[in-house]
Amino acid sequence: LAKSTVSKSVSRLERRLGAQLLNRTTRRLSLTEAGSAFYQSCARIVSEAETAEAEIGRLSETPCGMLKVNASMVFGTRHIAPAVAAFLSSHPDIHLDLTMTDQFVDLVEDGYDLAIRIGTMANSSMIARKLAPCRFVLCAAPDYVAREGVPSAPEDLAHHVCLRYAYQATQDSWRLAGPEGERSIRVTGPFRANNGDALRIAAVSGFGIIFAPTFLVADDLQAGRLEIVLSDHTWDSGVYAIYPETRLLSAKSRAFVDFLAARFGPEPSWERELKLAATG
Repeated sequence: LAKSTVSKSVSRLERRLGAQLLNRTTRRLSLTEAGSAFYQSCARIVSEAETAEAEIGRLSETPCGMLKVNASMVFGTRHIAPAVAAFLSSHPDIHLDLTMTDQFVDLVEDGYDLAIRIGTMANSSMIARKLAPCRFVLCAAPDYVAREGVPSAPEDLAHHVCLRYAYQATQDSWRLAGPEGERSIRVTGPFRANNGDALRIAAVSGFGIIFAPTFLVADDLQAGRLEIVLSDHTWDSGVYAIYPETRLLSAKSRAFVDFLAARFGPEPSWERELKLAATG
């Protein structure tokens, strides 16, 4: 467009809005505060329109290509890996690159399409879809309970050996929900690890009390290697698929997320098995 055309268009826009959008000098133009705010709003509108067009185009896409996924070591090994064969059999045009680590990664910087995370999703820069509920319970080996006794209240945990997860936001306290509501209980112990299985093994060995998701300890609970203590004090979170809010979920990613949501469902298999064991 000619410079004069642009200038007239901007002047008409300013008159219609009743606000000056540009600071004009003989040497340069710059946005006013109103101009900057108006630009940001318009940019979002354009972005949403582009996303809407891409979303319509996505409906006709075939899930294909390389899908790069990150998951925690324990959940990935126990529940994602066993699902891989079924997923790839039903989506032969997808190649899955699964990385498992208990350390959090930068999805954008490391080039992941999505990640499977456990816990409460607080990062506003990510979109999260809940795949399954995740219940945390306090448990210990029968040998430990026989030797050290059963805590009768959350405060008693201060006098017990507590096995702590290194990547937990608050390593020295456990968040519990019970009859008296939610509360944070300070815990101590000589062993901390960045892997849930390492803590589980220590608990099964009778070393201390673990606060763990049921997907990790369900087999041990059913086999009697562990038993739940303070059963009325638990914590509910979730298993989530997350991806950056700036990235439109591709057909291959959506296929994987839908597959996992259907596989785990509103009541995952490990919770059903625990219920059956309790009633059987």
